[in-house]
Amino acid sequence: MDGSKHWIEAQGRGTNYHRARGLMEAAMRAGYRGDWPAKLWSLWPGACRVRCVEQRLAILEVGASPLRVGFASDLHIGPTTPRQLLEAAFERLADARLDVLLLGGDYVFLEASAAKAEVLASLARSVPAARKLAVMGNHDLWTHHALLEAALERAGVEVLNNASVRLDTRPGSLAVLGLDDPWTGHTDAALAAQQVFDARAVLVLCHSPDGLPDALHAVAELPNRPTGLFICGHTHGGQIAAPWGPLLIPGHVGKKYPYGLHHLPPLHLYVSRGIGATELPVRAFAPPEVTLFELVAASSAARSERAAGRRL
Repeated sequence: MDGSKHWIEAQGRGTNYHRARGLMEAAMRAGYRGDWPAKLWSLWPGACRVRCVEQRLAILEVGASPLRVGFASDLHIGPTTPRQLLEAAFERLADARLDVLLLGGDYVFLEASAAKAEVLASLARSVPAARKLAVMGNHDLWTHHALLEAALERAGVEVLNNASVRLDTRPGSLAVLGLDDPWTGHTDAALAAQQVFDARAVLVLCHSPDGLPDALHAVAELPNRPTGLFICGHTHGGQIAAPWGPLLIPGHVGKKYPYGLHHLPPLHLYVSRGIGATELPVRAFAPPEVTLFELVAASSAARSERAAGRRL
């Protein structure tokens, strides 16, 4: 690829990277040189304070041991996100005594480099957890995502692309389905679900809420009709929002569910506001956040009611 195209075409496998996007990012690379927007943002009082949202969900099989799951998304390592903010977010996760760490993509903004990849690896490595799982986001797939995937793997993180893994919560069976980005990749929840067809509970990890319809369909086809949780980011909660809510949200599902917890049987949906920023180095009424989930066993009565409901 010649140098003139380097700045206006995607460098990775991601689709939907239009010429206008490429020209805008080329302008931001030049204008944001030296990471001055992030440095300026970090000077604002409270700019690097991170909310820790806690959720308790009864989705595991009766008798299963509780599971502590941490989630972070939209780090956007680059010229618009202060390094202090990222470190503060991962310190909250490191202190949470996690069983599982989930990372929801968009690890960089504008481009991936060896230096940014090492920052990502350092952050992921700083969180002690028995299992660490990740998916890619649209900004990752537009750039040299192989650098980011390799960095995560060096830090002990398993990168999932329409694939699944099992988490041992005896006697229940819990599976994590990691989906490709629905905006710029090729989401295939059915393929991921085939690998854990007998799961009784599922966590679906995806960068964007727009992967939800595919996930709901795939989970409904599983023989045990598991309950579970779809976890994502991407929306930033609007990033720059008003007191009454977000002003601009990307994606059809994201517009309906811009942030927070929602129950869409058989899954709960959680949309995180994420940590970093993209074009504009500021957040308003959409504070940076990480999320801690305590997953516990459902009661026998609740499981029976859900099973009866599914038979009607």
